[in-house]
Amino acid sequence: MEFPKEKQIILFDGVCNYCNDIVNKIIESDNKDLFRFVALQSEKGQEIIKYIGINPNIDSIVLYQPGFAYYVKSEAIFKIARQLNSGFTLIKLLSILPSSLADLGYNYFAKNRYNWYGKKEACMIPTPEIKAKFL
Repeated sequence: MEFPKEKQIILFDGVCNYCNDIVNKIIESDNKDLFRFVALQSEKGQEIIKYIGINPNIDSIVLYQPGFAYYVKSEAIFKIARQLNSGFTLIKLLSILPSSLADLGYNYFAKNRYNWYGKKEACMIPTPEIKAKFL
């Protein structure tokens, strides 16, 4: 499978309103153009999940660094936040927590995100300005 050179891939829940908002914030903060995005529910997202050997029913953010490693849940969030120049200060501070404790918080939030923020009927359609950031 071919991936964009020198880019990390963020797989996210494409129907989650909160997740879509965070993706937009990451795009705004990604001054170094490090990331590309793909919805977990999309055909391309499922191809990548299968390629890296993750359960296709995963319900978590995934950061995939092609040819190197992949990260899920809080570890993915912390790795993404550390690479952004601005914002995400609270997330960066929370990265000092042990991963088991951070994942407990992540799991609680993930379990309730649709109740708190709602969900879309379909994955977001990127604007022409940011379409190049999506696979």
